[in-house]
Amino acid sequence: MGTGKISPLAPATIAELPPVEGVRLSAASAGVRYAGRTDVLLAVLDKGTTVAGTLTRSKCPSAPIEWCKAKLGAGKARALVANAGNANAFTGEKGIAAVKRTAELAAEAVGCKPGEVFIASTGVIGEPLDAEVIGRVLRGATLAARPENWKAAARAIMTTDTFPKVATATAKLGKTEVRVNGIAKGSGMIAPDMATMLAFVFTDAPVAAPVLRALVRQEVVDTFNAVTVDGDTSTSDTLLVFATGAAAARGAPRIKGTGDKNAEEFRRALHAVLADLSEQIARDGEGARKLVRITVKGAVSKPSARKIALSIANSPLVKTAIAGEDANWGRVVMAVGKAGERADRDRLSIYFGDIRVAAGGARDPSYDEKKVSAYMKRDVIDLTVDLRLGRGTDRVLTCDLTKEYVEINGDYRT
Repeated sequence: MGTGKISPLAPATIAELPPVEGVRLSAASAGVRYAGRTDVLLAVLDKGTTVAGTLTRSKCPSAPIEWCKAKLGAGKARALVANAGNANAFTGEKGIAAVKRTAELAAEAVGCKPGEVFIASTGVIGEPLDAEVIGRVLRGATLAARPENWKAAARAIMTTDTFPKVATATAKLGKTEVRVNGIAKGSGMIAPDMATMLAFVFTDAPVAAPVLRALVRQEVVDTFNAVTVDGDTSTSDTLLVFATGAAAARGAPRIKGTGDKNAEEFRRALHAVLADLSEQIARDGEGARKLVRITVKGAVSKPSARKIALSIANSPLVKTAIAGEDANWGRVVMAVGKAGERADRDRLSIYFGDIRVAAGGARDPSYDEKKVSAYMKRDVIDLTVDLRLGRGTDRVLTCDLTKEYVEINGDYRT
């Protein structure tokens, strides 16, 4: 699990998540790649569970991505199996067979159809995955599954992560409270084009599959899709949201349409969980010592603002300057200019925190190096660009780029 050092940006404590009715989880040690740790997550879901998700748009997707893509249309789920250490990507026919066999073994252990089992893998690309290795622990994992095993489940899917990522929120549907819990993993190869490395969300809210699908696609835009660590999109990016519907027995009304007022209540809780998890991923960026929140406003449109914000966030020069605690606003100007979006050099302003460092095509007249340098020593850096061209606004999260990032990735496979 990474370097053994916990990110300095990690939460002070990892929350203990309460149960979600209809969900049982377990973590097992299969020895896929790692020794002396858990590396398989199993989630057992009650009958009637609906599912929706978004998957990587990479043109070189993993075998589990292809499996999930084929199964999401039915909108039904009874189990989730996820492993760490091997992405089962670029593994040809053997990879496809491994996913199918894993689903069969999980279905046998849980007591459902293989098509109701969702599969996810993360880790090294290009290494064959032996489904039987995972299969050997599934029976025991099913028997060990418990409603409270959230933190253990989150640990089981970690690769270079330095801490497990969990989040929870509640919503009121009518007079009934429903729960939304989520876990995620992700630290490097993070520039999602849909979601993140792996993220799994569970709720007891009764939500029809088409509604769940629409809400997931909507809420991923400004959460997971607004995070970047290194500009690289994974072959395995997966976000799956499972709704058991168990709260219906306690009086929760079924959400049948996105225009339903209860859908809005649920959407807020879903957004809170996705936003929390996505920020944790930025905080755990490989080798990161600073969380960077980049806001672009005054753009000609929100998509334009997003493109400019990502240009800044993915710039190695900007990221290394922040790692060195240098408010090098010239590099921000460079990143704005290269984005290919409308910008006017003589109109834009740049801020670090609430300190304006540049405006009117030059350094701010009141620029104070000592004041800015003191700000750059903070763990969380807010960088704002005001283009003063329109009303488009967007925000993305990233982290700094340190020597540790190179060290982690220089020997990741070997």
